[in-house]
Amino acid sequence: MLMIKVPNIARIAFAALLYCLLSGCANTLLVEGDFPDPLIEPIPISVGVHFSDDFESFQYTEESNDRDKWIIVLGDIQQQLFEIIFQGMFSSLHSIDSSPPWESTRERDFLKDIDIVLIPQVNEFQYTLPSETKINVYEVWIQYNIKAYTATGDLLADWILTAYGKTPDGFMQSSEGALNQAIVVALRDAGANLALNFKQVPELRAWLAGREPAIVKKGTFDSEPSDPNATN
Repeated sequence: MLMIKVPNIARIAFAALLYCLLSGCANTLLVEGDFPDPLIEPIPISVGVHFSDDFESFQYTEESNDRDKWIIVLGDIQQQLFEIIFQGMFSSLHSIDSSPPWESTRERDFLKDIDIVLIPQVNEFQYTLPSETKINVYEVWIQYNIKAYTATGDLLADWILTAYGKTPDGFMQSSEGALNQAIVVALRDAGANLALNFKQVPELRAWLAGREPAIVKKGTFDSEPSDPNATN
């Protein structure tokens, strides 16, 4: 099973602080939060997940001269979220270091026991502040792209996952705290959307139905009861 990594907070904080000192930025936010385990029945498949270096170390740096300068570090926290969600979604989850893994001699034998490989990446990160919208709300949008591959490297599905979070600043003592909370809400939204909609991606739904007919019979996809003698 995949083991959740302990975030290297000191390393990331130091890098962000150094950047701040060199660039003269005003605000650095190392996003922190926690996430509950998804309350869903695991899909009976073995899944490998690869987090790229860009995903693990993702940070947003505001470049516009018309906005307050922010460095928002969320690589560790978003990886933590995806690991928690994936662990709850599947009966077996494994970490894959190489990319692409099917071209790695070291990973090739390991992939024999893997049904699919998931690779998430961040497409876009946006935020708005009360000073910009003139309303007492911090808002965050995150767009992820998730690709699913077979163990031999064939692209199985490629879809967009969107997330939104907002927090009234009246609930926080600082702009950093309010923005942090809005990001955590957005990440929780991403996790909920991923857990609930994974089996609704058309390619994955077809693949699961063809590989495990019993999944459909249990009512995972269809509203009909699994017992043919059952009544509404």
